[in-house]
Amino acid sequence: MTTVQEREIIADQFAEKMNEDELLNCMRCGFCLPHCPTYIESGLKESHSPRGRIALMKAVTDGLIEPDEDVERSLSLCLGCRACEPVCPSGVKYGHLLEEARDIIHQNKKHSLPVKAMRKAAFNGLFPHQERMQNMTSLLGFYQRSGLQYIARKTGVLSILPDNLATMEKVLPKVPKKSEMKNRPTELPAIGNPVKKVAFFSGCLMDTMFLDTNKATLKLLQLAGCEIVIPKAQACCGALHGHSGEKEGAKQLAKRNIEAFEADEVDYIITNAGGCGAFLIDYDHLLQDEPEWYERAIAFKNKMKDISEILVDLRFQEKVRLKLPSQSVTYQDSCHLRNVMKTSKAPRILLQSIEGIDFREMKDADRCCGSAGIYNIVESEMSMKILDSKMEHTKSTQADIVVTANPGCLLQMQLGIERENLSECTKAVHIVDLLLEAVVL
Repeated sequence: MTTVQEREIIADQFAEKMNEDELLNCMRCGFCLPHCPTYIESGLKESHSPRGRIALMKAVTDGLIEPDEDVERSLSLCLGCRACEPVCPSGVKYGHLLEEARDIIHQNKKHSLPVKAMRKAAFNGLFPHQERMQNMTSLLGFYQRSGLQYIARKTGVLSILPDNLATMEKVLPKVPKKSEMKNRPTELPAIGNPVKKVAFFSGCLMDTMFLDTNKATLKLLQLAGCEIVIPKAQACCGALHGHSGEKEGAKQLAKRNIEAFEADEVDYIITNAGGCGAFLIDYDHLLQDEPEWYERAIAFKNKMKDISEILVDLRFQEKVRLKLPSQSVTYQDSCHLRNVMKTSKAPRILLQSIEGIDFREMKDADRCCGSAGIYNIVESEMSMKILDSKMEHTKSTQADIVVTANPGCLLQMQLGIERENLSECTKAVHIVDLLLEAVVL
C-alpha cells in the first residue's frame, strides 16, 4: 500500500515522464477491447482494457486522480502482450506507456522487506549474471536427477504448493548438467556453402533450462548456410527488468548486449525466443534519451531477426527435406513475436513444409496464453482463466502437437495440457525442436 507522500511523488513523476503525445494519441475507439485478454476475462471491465489503462495514466498525469492501489492494480494485471498495438488505428505504443508507468510506480514506492529482498536478488543478483543462472538451474537439475523429485512426488509434499505451481513442476524440462551449460561454443561454421554470417542471442533461460532448444537452433542455422558467432560477453535481454519496473537495470543489460554484438561484423542477430526478441528490438526506445547509445541501439535493432524469419528468407524449407510420421500440428503464436517483431507467417510456412504434417490453424492463436514472463506466478488466477480459454481452442483442433516459439509459452501450454489431462495424446514443443527432428539428412 502506498503512502500519501509516495502517491504525490508518483503523480509528479507521471506528469514529468509520461509521454503526453502518446497518451493523447488514443482516440478511445475501442478497437483494442476484443483483443485484450484481461478485458475479456475480467467480464469486460473497462479499467482492465488498454483504453481504460491509458485513461487512468492520463488522469494521473493530469492530476485528476491519485495513483492509488486501484490504478496500480489495473497496470499490474496487464499481461503486456501488446495485442492492442497492431489493431490500433492511431498506432499507440501502449507497451512503452505501460513500462514507463510501472517503472515510475515501482521506483517510488516502498516495498516490504521480503519483496525488496526478492526483487534485488532476482533483478540485481541473478539474471544479469549467467554463471549464477547456471548455478541456480543446476540446483533444479540436481533435484531432478538425485531422486529428490521422485521422493517429492511420491510423498505428496508438492501438494503444499498452489495447484498451478505443483503442476508446473511436472512440466519443467530436464535440465542439462552444469558442465554442459558451461562448455558452450563461441563460433560455428556453416554446413555447406556459407551464405550469411549471423550472431546468436543465446539468452539466460534459453541457454540453461532450454539448452537443447538452443543447440537445435544452432544446427538449423548451420544447415541453412550460416556461419555463427555467439558473443561470450552477451547478457540477459532485460525484458523481465523492463516489464517489472526496473528500467535502469534493463538499460544496463541493453548496453552490455549492444557492446557484445558490435564486436563482430554480422548480417543478422538471431533469437529463438519471442519475448527476448521483442525487448531486444525495442532497445532504441529504451535508450532514446541517451544520444551516445541511441544510434548504436538502432543499428542493433536493424539486425534483429527471429530464427523462423531467417530460415524462410534463406529458403531452408526448400533446400532441406523435412519429414515426420503422420501427425496433426497446431501453432500458438508468441504474443511478442507476432505483435512486436511482426512475425507470424514464417513459423506457419515452415510447419506446413514438413511432409506428414496436417497443419490445423487454432482459433485465436494470436491471443495470449497467459504466461507473460512470471505473470502466471504473480497473477495466477487471471493467468489460469486465460489458459483455460486457450485450451478450449487447443482441444478443438484435436492436434497431436502444439508448437510455440517462446519458452514461457511452451511451459504454459505444457501446463495447460497437464491440467486438461491431455498429456497422453498431446504435447507442446518449440518450433526449432520439431524442425530439427524433421530434417532428413
